[in-house]
Amino acid sequence: MREKIEEKLRAAFGESVISVSEFKGEVTAEVKRESIVEVCRFVKEDPELWFDFLSDVCGADMLDFEDASARKAYLAIEHDFRPAQVPIEERFRVIYNMISLKNKTRLRIKVKVDGENPVCPSVTSVYPAANWYERETFDMFGITFEGHPDLRRMYMPEEYEYYPLRKDFPLMGIPGSIPLPRK
Repeated sequence: MREKIEEKLRAAFGESVISVSEFKGEVTAEVKRESIVEVCRFVKEDPELWFDFLSDVCGADMLDFEDASARKAYLAIEHDFRPAQVPIEERFRVIYNMISLKNKTRLRIKVKVDGENPVCPSVTSVYPAANWYERETFDMFGITFEGHPDLRRMYMPEEYEYYPLRKDFPLMGIPGSIPLPRK
């Protein structure tokens, strides 16, 4: 299946397809962020591929520190939210997990998103189920989805200015940043 997916994606999108790989029977395609909506529409509507079910959209923070001691020192600081190292270019990943019920196969599509301005096009026009998943990714990572019909926080209060699943968020949280219930 990997060969068929790669052949079709490269024929339709050319340079927008960065890589296609397979691990343990699951195919992963990395595409340019600007093409994600068209790629999703293509893999959903192509009669041979038919990835009709979006099972998940999630984020990943690829922030790295020069060494383990720098990370340990950084995480010990509770009130400073600047990374120990300038964020890497294309710091975040948005990952789309799809299933073709017809072919009984899975596809993972990844896009890189800039760390300074984390914006990615919304795929809700292709997969309406992306609505909830994109909101969750926005709430936890701060990745904004352009064209999303209702992009607001799900778990954290609207006025909360931090994103808990980012690697530069302190493990113990931010004292006083959110009112907690009394015991």
